[in-house]
Amino acid sequence: MSKGHTDFNLLKKGLKYMAIALPLLFLGPYLLTLAFLNKDTNIIYMILPVALITCVGAIFLCFKGINTIMKSIF
Repeated sequence: MSKGHTDFNLLKKGLKYMAIALPLLFLGPYLLTLAFLNKDTNIIYMILPVALITCVGAIFLCFKGINTIMKSIF
């Protein structure tokens, strides 16, 4: 029975994805809240698309980071 070894280069890549996703996890909901607090002004049309792209990007990077980390371990 051979022991599997962790691919450290792939692990670093996964941790980089997670490090990029971490600020986006806080920035996305903040921008979304800021957009909905300013419903009566036109700033919602500028902030809302950026907030949605940030939230989707955070989810995508978290998924990709966890997937890459799991591939490096197993």
